[in-house]
Amino acid sequence: MADEKRDDLPREEALAEEEVELVEEPEKDPHVASGGPEDIELKWYREVYQGDSVKQLTLRAIIMGGFLGGFMSLSNLYIGLKTGWGLGVAITSCILSFAIWKFLRVTMPFLFKEDMTILENNCMQSTASSAGYSTGGTMTSAICAYLLITGSHMSWQVLAAWTVSLAALGVFIAIPMKRQMINIEQLKFPSGIAAAETLRSLHAKGGDATAKARAMGIAGLFGGLVAFFRDKGIGGPLFPGSIPFPGSINGIPLGKMTISFDMSALMVAAGAIIGWKMAWSLMIGAAVNYFVLVPWMIQLGAIDATSIGLSAILKWSVWAGASIMVSSSLVMFALQWKTVVRAFGGLTNIFHNRKDSAADPLAHIEVPNSWFVTGTALAGLACMSVLHYAFQTTWWMGLVAVALTFLLAIVAARATGEADITPVGAMGKITQLTFGVLAPTNMTTNLMTASVTAGAAGSTADLLTDLKSGYLLGANPRQQFIAQFLGIFAGTLVVVPAFYVLVPDASVLGTEQWPAPSAQVWAAVAKLLSNGIESLHPAARMGMLVGGIIGIVVPLIELVFPKRKKYIPSAMGLGLSMVIGFSYTLSMFLGGLIALIIEKKAPATADKYIIPVSSGIIAGESLMGVGVALYDARAMFSAFLGPVRALLGR
Repeated sequence: MADEKRDDLPREEALAEEEVELVEEPEKDPHVASGGPEDIELKWYREVYQGDSVKQLTLRAIIMGGFLGGFMSLSNLYIGLKTGWGLGVAITSCILSFAIWKFLRVTMPFLFKEDMTILENNCMQSTASSAGYSTGGTMTSAICAYLLITGSHMSWQVLAAWTVSLAALGVFIAIPMKRQMINIEQLKFPSGIAAAETLRSLHAKGGDATAKARAMGIAGLFGGLVAFFRDKGIGGPLFPGSIPFPGSINGIPLGKMTISFDMSALMVAAGAIIGWKMAWSLMIGAAVNYFVLVPWMIQLGAIDATSIGLSAILKWSVWAGASIMVSSSLVMFALQWKTVVRAFGGLTNIFHNRKDSAADPLAHIEVPNSWFVTGTALAGLACMSVLHYAFQTTWWMGLVAVALTFLLAIVAARATGEADITPVGAMGKITQLTFGVLAPTNMTTNLMTASVTAGAAGSTADLLTDLKSGYLLGANPRQQFIAQFLGIFAGTLVVVPAFYVLVPDASVLGTEQWPAPSAQVWAAVAKLLSNGIESLHPAARMGMLVGGIIGIVVPLIELVFPKRKKYIPSAMGLGLSMVIGFSYTLSMFLGGLIALIIEKKAPATADKYIIPVSSGIIAGESLMGVGVALYDARAMFSAFLGPVRALLGR
C-alpha cells in the first residue's frame, strides 16, 4: 500500500505501480456477480471462500507474524528516521515467512511437520503488517515532532498507550468499510492484490518462490555487512559513513553542505523501489537546493554560516520543502473530489444491513458491526484520555479529533482502494489546520490531534489492504481481523523501547544520523500555526510562499497535460529533496537509475527481482544498523528497562 507515509512524505507510490504491473489483474474479477450486494457476496462465498476448510488463524501464524513484524518495525523505524518513509511489510513478510518455514521443515522435520497453508501465511501477513507498519505510523513524524518542540520525551507508558490506542482505533474504524469497499464495490487495493499474488506464487509448484527468497536473503546479508563494516567493524569501522565531494562554493566546502556520497546500500535500494520519476525529481530538487539556494541563503544570513551542516540548512529549507509538500498534498486531495464525494456519500451504504444476520451467509465470517461500535468507542475513549491527561487537550477537542479521524479515514481508505495512495499527510494537515483554528497557540494539541488522524487512517488503510489479499484468497475476514489486532501489541513491544534507544534526546534529530524529515515538517507546521510567520527570516517566508506556489502549480500542470505526466517532476519529490541531505538524494537517484536500466535491458528479471532484492537490502542494513545502535546504547537501554523491571517486580 502506498502513501505519503504514513505522514507527509511519499512512501510507496512507485512501489505500488511496480506491484500492479507484476499482478496485471483483469478489469473484472470473474468471481464477482452482477446484481445486488447479496448476489455478489453469495457468489464469492460459493466459489472463492475456503476459510472453513483450510487452516488460517493458528498460533504459529500469529507467532511468526509477530516475530517478523516486530523486527520489521525496527526496519521501518530506522528508515523513517532516515528518510521519513515507511516501507510495506506485507510482501516482505510473506517471502521471509515462507523461506523461514521451509528452512525449519528441512532442518527440524521432527518439530515442524507440515508447511503453513496459504491462508495461515495470509493471517501471518496481517499480524506482521500490523506489527511492522501500523504501530510506528506516527513515531517518526508526530512523536519526533513533539520531541523537537518540547525538548523532552513523553514517558514510555504514555507512548505505549498512545501507540496501541491509535492502531486499535484504525483497525476498528475499518470494520464497517470492508464489506462495502471490498466485497461490493470491489475496489482494487493494488498492494493487497500484489501480496495475494505473491502468496499464490510462493505456494505454487516450481522454483520461482525459492529464487525470490534466496535473492532476498543474499541481499539482506549484503545490506547487513555494509552496515556492520560502516558503523562498527572489527576493531573499528572499515569505511566512513559518507565521502564528501571535493571543492567548495563561496568558500564553503561541499561536504559541509551534505554534498557527498553516502556509503549506504539502503538508500540505493530505496531509490530502486520509489521509481524513476521520484528519483529524478529528487535529484533536480536537491541540485537546485544545495548548489544554488543554500549558498545564496548563507550569504543572506538565513542559514548560520558559522555552523554549516544539515541541521543548520534545515532551519531554512524545511519551510520551503514543507510548503511544497503541504500545498501539493492538499491540491491533490482536492483534485480527488469525486473520491471524497463517493466516500461520504457511501456512509449510509457502509452501515446498511443487507439482510438480517440469520439469512446472511457471511454473518458468521464477517466482523460484526457490534465489534466496530464497542471497539471504536473504547479505542476512541483511550485516545481522548491520553490526549487529556498526557497532553492537556480538552475532552471536547479529543472528541472532535476522533470524529474527524473517522471521516477522514473513510476518504483515505477509499483513496487507497482506488489508487493505492494513502494520503495521511494531507489528512494530518487537515486536522492540523482545524486545530490551528480551535487551539491556535497550543502546538502540542495541534500535533497530537493530527497524530490521531494520521495514525488511525494509516492503520485503517493497512487493514483493508490486507483484507483485500484475504478476500482474493478466500480467507475468513473475522480471523484476519483478529490477527491484525494481535499484531498491534507485538509491534508496540518492540518499537516503543527501540525508539527511546535510537532517539535518546532531541539533539539527534535533524542530524546526519537521523534527519527525521517528516518530524521537521510536522513541527514546522505546528510552529507556523501557533506563532505566525513574523518571527521567521524573510528568506524563509519567501521560501514558504514560493514553495506553496510550486506545490499548487505542479499538480495543476499534471492535470492539464496528463499525457506528459511522466516528464513533469513530482511535487512531493521536489519538496522532499529540501528536507533530506544531498547525499541521500544522490543515492536514491542512483538506485532509481539502476532499476530503470535493468527494467529496460531485462524486464523479466526486473519484475522478478527488483522488489525482493531491494527489500532484502533495506531489511538487512536497517536491522544491522538498529542492532549496532542498540549494542552501542546497551547501558542506556538497561537504564530504560529498569522502570519496566521494577513495574513487573511489583
